[in-house]
Amino acid sequence: MRTLRYVVLLLAALTMGAAPPAAAHTILLSSDPAAGAVLQSGPQRVSATFNEAVQPAFAAMTIVGPDGNLWSGGDPEVRGANVSIRMRPTGPAGTYTVNYRVTSDDGHVVTGSWSFTIAASGTGSPGPAPSGAPGTKPESPPSGSPSRIPLWPFAIGAVILVGGAGAWALRRRS
Repeated sequence: MRTLRYVVLLLAALTMGAAPPAAAHTILLSSDPAAGAVLQSGPQRVSATFNEAVQPAFAAMTIVGPDGNLWSGGDPEVRGANVSIRMRPTGPAGTYTVNYRVTSDDGHVVTGSWSFTIAASGTGSPGPAPSGAPGTKPESPPSGSPSRIPLWPFAIGAVILVGGAGAWALRRRS
């Protein structure tokens, strides 16, 4: 009977130890211009501020205009938790969508977007249309990108292993 108690306690400890750690992911805290803002003219830069620093090598940001063209210029600039990109001189009036893809320090990829409106048309010219135009969503990560391994198969394996060891110990004792 004492062995059975030890097996149950060991099983409980393994089950609790197999619980995945809490994973807080990078989230967008604020943007400039703010989501839904209505501006009379286009900003020189747009920026996003996250709750933690992001990896500079993997940051991507684009601005897609109401015409489906690219209105961002150059590469995104990363400073800690802030990512920004230059905006070309304003083109047509309408809704501009900022798409971003950043990688947190733990390697988790975060994508999203927000939109703002420019009320008055400008005389600027766009860059090339983004791939998949006139879409306003960033490209999906490549199929070979790393993903998190589920822990439940390991937990089930541990339960089976501990249960088998307990049964073996009880049988051997008899």
